[in-house]
Amino acid sequence: LKGGDTCEYLLSSGRFLGEKVWQPHSCMMHKYKNSEAKNCLIDKHVVFIGDSRIRQLFYSFIKLINPQVKEEGNKHGNIPFEDKSASIKVDFLWYPEVNGSMRQRIKSWTEGSVAKPHIIVAGAATWSIKIHNGSNEALTQYKINITSIAPLLEKLAKSSDVYWVLQDPVYEDMLSESRKMITNEKIDAYNEAAVRILNSSSRNSKAKVKVFSVSKLIAQETIMKSADGLHLPESSRDTNAMILMNVYCNKIMKPIDGSCCQPQPSLTLIQKLAFCFFTLSIIGYLIINIIHRNNFRKSKSCTDLESGEEKKPGISTPNVSTLEMLLHSFCKLGLIMTYFYLCDRANLFMKENKFYTHSSFFIPIVYILVLGVFYTENTKETKVLNREQTDEWKGWMQLVILIYHISGASTFLPVYMHVRVLVAAYLFQTGYGHFSYFWIKGDFGVYRVCQVLFRLNFLVVVLCIVMDRPYQFYYFVPLVTVWFMIIYATLAIWPQIVQKKANGNCLWHFGLLLKLICLLICIYFLSYSQGAFEKIFSFWPLSKCFELNGNVYEWWFRWKLDRYVVFHGMLFAFIYLALQKHQMISEGKGDPLFSNRVSNVLLFISIVSFLTYSIWASSCKNKTECNELHPSVSVVQILAFILIRNIPGYVRSVYSSFFAWFGKISLELFICQYHIWLAADTKGILVLIPGYPMFNVLVSTFIFVCVAHEISQITNDLAQIVVPKDNSTLLKRLLCIAGFFSGLLLFSAMQDQSRH
Repeated sequence: LKGGDTCEYLLSSGRFLGEKVWQPHSCMMHKYKNSEAKNCLIDKHVVFIGDSRIRQLFYSFIKLINPQVKEEGNKHGNIPFEDKSASIKVDFLWYPEVNGSMRQRIKSWTEGSVAKPHIIVAGAATWSIKIHNGSNEALTQYKINITSIAPLLEKLAKSSDVYWVLQDPVYEDMLSESRKMITNEKIDAYNEAAVRILNSSSRNSKAKVKVFSVSKLIAQETIMKSADGLHLPESSRDTNAMILMNVYCNKIMKPIDGSCCQPQPSLTLIQKLAFCFFTLSIIGYLIINIIHRNNFRKSKSCTDLESGEEKKPGISTPNVSTLEMLLHSFCKLGLIMTYFYLCDRANLFMKENKFYTHSSFFIPIVYILVLGVFYTENTKETKVLNREQTDEWKGWMQLVILIYHISGASTFLPVYMHVRVLVAAYLFQTGYGHFSYFWIKGDFGVYRVCQVLFRLNFLVVVLCIVMDRPYQFYYFVPLVTVWFMIIYATLAIWPQIVQKKANGNCLWHFGLLLKLICLLICIYFLSYSQGAFEKIFSFWPLSKCFELNGNVYEWWFRWKLDRYVVFHGMLFAFIYLALQKHQMISEGKGDPLFSNRVSNVLLFISIVSFLTYSIWASSCKNKTECNELHPSVSVVQILAFILIRNIPGYVRSVYSSFFAWFGKISLELFICQYHIWLAADTKGILVLIPGYPMFNVLVSTFIFVCVAHEISQITNDLAQIVVPKDNSTLLKRLLCIAGFFSGLLLFSAMQDQSRH
């Protein structure tokens, strides 16, 4: 189970996912871009010393820094490379045999007068086998030579990163006559000698020569594609170069999706305080629980001393105080957050890269759809978008999004575009639901606002503290929070126009439409004025909430991507409620929404629109161009789905209780997946049970769903305590919450200062 020494695993074990994606054992490998490679290797000197196989690795390595490099130069000579912009020097030194010449070069680096390379990658053997015709004497001499070199390499390993590359197997059938003596049996003998001799004098020392044996595993799978039976195909040596980059750079660059070779992050001040708080909550709850149980036991067995008869007390269960409920909730939350931390911050469980195949996405989709249809029940009411229907909608969308994330389907553009519509549909429901509530109820009180904000943000705030992540990292919650406040502001600002007022005078409907038009103009302006948008959200303390990686660009991108859909949801709610008020639609059980003729026409148009959008999304060739069109056209498929789901009376009168159950905890599912189902902040997959991928997914999914459900219960319980209906009590709680966030900002500023 343990993540363990992921550097050792990266260098020694792994498997292929598909044909080209290498998966190290227990950890995730980051794919370095040129800019990242340069930043990591700035002012560094790297040396590759060895034969033609090491030269191949050298070229693959420098192409990570500069992809334009051509494989030119003297094949049997030294090859220099320099990137002056980042002051990076990478040299290949031609030493095809482990002999006195190689020893002399390595020895020169151990002497004080010569600057030591920061990284040394060495390896050779096949030339010794070839020149000496695979004789046993050559192997004996190889052992003697490597024994003399080993102490020098171990000495260099104290100040530099030193890697010895074991010899890859050959494809004997393809070898030329001059290389026929290079057999896999001989190669294994040379590798065994190197492994046994290297580090023999420093087994208990931290400074060791790192044995690069993973190349053998890669070669076993790919050497058949070799051009000459000896040298690896380009894709394999590129994988080896990427492994080298991960081994050295991950601890420097700390990429989110590169868990290999990354040390466990140290606890921040805020995390330590959170740990103390949850520990005290658990202790406090246990103490109160023990006291209550003892008091209850005493009151239950009161004995009359004179008659000896047992008297039954009037109360049969202990009273649960608000404090006990509060501590009980925090006790459960503390245990759950410990699990979160162990899964995605401690190096306890393994993490693996995602790998997309069509079957890994579409087979689970078919499976859950069959389950959803199987659990079909009648709805309590037959209105358009009734509560059960919206829960069902949220549920199946959330399950599709979860499968999309764990299967890595974002790499397949048609699936990506359809999932973007699902995210837009969530926001559409945000606009529809909140507008409907304020329009019908006319309740603009502080209690309602605080309840919604608490339920939306409680889990994310706790995760920001425990997992040391910025608020914007959980982008969907900031998105729905801001849109809720925009909807509230639009309707609450004078003049407050609600249904009751509008029924008395039709002109109020035009007043509301005017408000919506003003909102649309503001959205349009901000979407095409990135500077104005960034200025608004760059003011402190808003910047603390919406910055990611030092700027608010990610927030602007997320907001812009679905900028119109909430407005569409509000407008749909207004039109639907107006039609409902004027009795222009029929919502009786089994009745079509409109007259048969109109219903059939609308149903036909909806199906055609739905399919047309799917065809367009499936034909997308460029993600950037499709994202530009998405905000304007996503509403087509959303409205088409609503009409298909609601026009036929029978379809509107039933719902899937299976999907509805997941819909009730959809927000918790969306947030929890970041750390206890996926891993490395959604970039990889959590591995609780290594070696059994399907069983691992089943177990981790069961735990994940149970945790999400429990957090939903905790949030509901705490919402009743933290956000009371009494205004004076609520005001006091709000002052306490303001104090809490002020302290959080202060500690966050102290953390930032200590980091810099």
